[in-house]
Amino acid sequence: MPTPRLRAAVAVILGVAVCGLPAAAADYTATPRHGIAMHGDLKYGPDFGHFEYANPNASKGGGIVSEATGSFDSFNPFILRGQPASGITLIYDTLTEHAADEPFSEYGALAASIELPEDRSWVAFNLRPEARWHDGVPVTADDVVWTFNTLVEKGAPFYRAYYGDVAEVTATSERRVLFVFKGGVNRELPLILGQLTVLPKHWWEGKDFANPPYEPPLGSGPYRVASFESGRSVTYERVEDYWGRDVPAMRGRWNAETIRYEYFRDRDIATEAFKAGAFDLRAENSSKRWATAFQFPGLSAGMAIKEEVQHENVAGMQGFVFNTRRPVFQDRKVREAIGYAFDFEWTNKVLMYDAYTRTDSYFDNSDLGSSGLPDGAELALLEPFRDRLPPEVFTSEFTVPKTDGAGNPRQNLRAGLGLLRDAGWQVKDGVMRNAEGAALSFEILLVSPDMERIVLPFTANLRQLGVQASVRTVDPAQYQNRVRDFDFDMIVGSFGQSQSPGNEQREYWSSTAADIKGSRNVAGIKDPVVDALVERVIQAPDREALETATRALDRVLLWGFYVVPHFHSTSYRLVYWNKFGKPEVSPKYGFGFPDTWWLDSEKVAALEAWRRTRN
Repeated sequence: MPTPRLRAAVAVILGVAVCGLPAAAADYTATPRHGIAMHGDLKYGPDFGHFEYANPNASKGGGIVSEATGSFDSFNPFILRGQPASGITLIYDTLTEHAADEPFSEYGALAASIELPEDRSWVAFNLRPEARWHDGVPVTADDVVWTFNTLVEKGAPFYRAYYGDVAEVTATSERRVLFVFKGGVNRELPLILGQLTVLPKHWWEGKDFANPPYEPPLGSGPYRVASFESGRSVTYERVEDYWGRDVPAMRGRWNAETIRYEYFRDRDIATEAFKAGAFDLRAENSSKRWATAFQFPGLSAGMAIKEEVQHENVAGMQGFVFNTRRPVFQDRKVREAIGYAFDFEWTNKVLMYDAYTRTDSYFDNSDLGSSGLPDGAELALLEPFRDRLPPEVFTSEFTVPKTDGAGNPRQNLRAGLGLLRDAGWQVKDGVMRNAEGAALSFEILLVSPDMERIVLPFTANLRQLGVQASVRTVDPAQYQNRVRDFDFDMIVGSFGQSQSPGNEQREYWSSTAADIKGSRNVAGIKDPVVDALVERVIQAPDREALETATRALDRVLLWGFYVVPHFHSTSYRLVYWNKFGKPEVSPKYGFGFPDTWWLDSEKVAALEAWRRTRN
């Protein structure tokens, strides 16, 4: 358990009351409801039976095998230390369950009902009396309070920022937990607290959460750890008497008897293993492999399926991320100039089979991204910051550099050279140097060899500018440690976004997060204007205000040139063995594997018969 000293220290830092009754004698009661929507109405009413994209009559049984890359040495995914086992969250439940066919709505899971006032200044969750840990002990409000405090005190830095507006958390009864918020508007906070993964206080007593034992922990979810081979595989088995099997948000889901994750050193090895039948589904992220690697007998015989599934997810941002903590990247013009060396059109045509769309927004593929010039409500929001923003924010439409795709981006490199000269750099003996004679050089740190074919042409173009960029690919553990410590010049990073951005934006962009090792502000952004816009996103009272604030934040980030934008796809590329049944309706914001798919006995038998003929 956390010591009183630790609890007191965190309470001082965060302003969180971690025990005791609420200080104010306010009336923290409201009409219980079955779910919460971020904006607008819920799709599913109080008496809904199951999510539309789940089949309550799906057959149970059989085994699913999934792939994982690298290795694992931990069963605690809530701390920075170690590599957690893939799928470990299958053993846990959350207070609420997210609906994958709504932008942002949560329905009761561990919580039978939710209470909150109109101003969302607090939220209370009433736990289901039937909720049990796998050892039969009831899940209580004390478990929720302990989980929250432990994650804030000993979990990854993400939790401290994510839950930063919680003033106090209290178990008001055995099955009711109350969260009271700090002043200000944070409409998202009740929903993200509903997503809290609840941990068993009694199992963790006497154990060090930050340095946990290497053993499967106790959970309450649909699966438990059945077996594992350290670093190589982990198998989860369905809990037959799972307490939540008839909860509407869970009905028709998690149908497989077992789910096993097999680890492979890299994705190319895993590709060959998939074709040999070692695992069941590949969600392919490489356009080259998608185009060239999946002509194999199983596909030709109809025993495997290759398909693209369109989605409506916000694309987010992937790109070359500058670590602006490095002196070489502290000048915005230098960052902008380097972006001219990335020839997307050639890369997409020659290396990626024209499979991608160039990303030009942190919220691409949605109505949240900025475009054109700011006007109306967005302009009004940005106007008070005019003297602290680049003039282009107000005068120029942001566009990413374009080429003709011929592979010789001479015009773009000329533009980049001009920006570097404006920033005080000159080419001397083929090397770009500043007034002190220091070379413009940096290292691009990678974790996957797949990305080298994208990065190396970029570095070749940089050499034409006299910029010396080297590439280093390291193993996942070393990569995680270096990124966590901000020990890199540039990485290929990504910032996932949802249809309803909110508190996670602090972790991505805020000045506070920039100084916390392990935070997601890997770019090191420390800009009071960005901080203010992040808060406007979080405090948006309605959808219109959220879109306005998000577009303004997007525009300011883009003109900050913290990232050289990459590309995105608007579909999932899937290859899987033809052994599954699927619901007739697919979720808008996912493809349902493995939670809503099931093993079709006839298809499984046909596949096994075909494989026998191959042996």
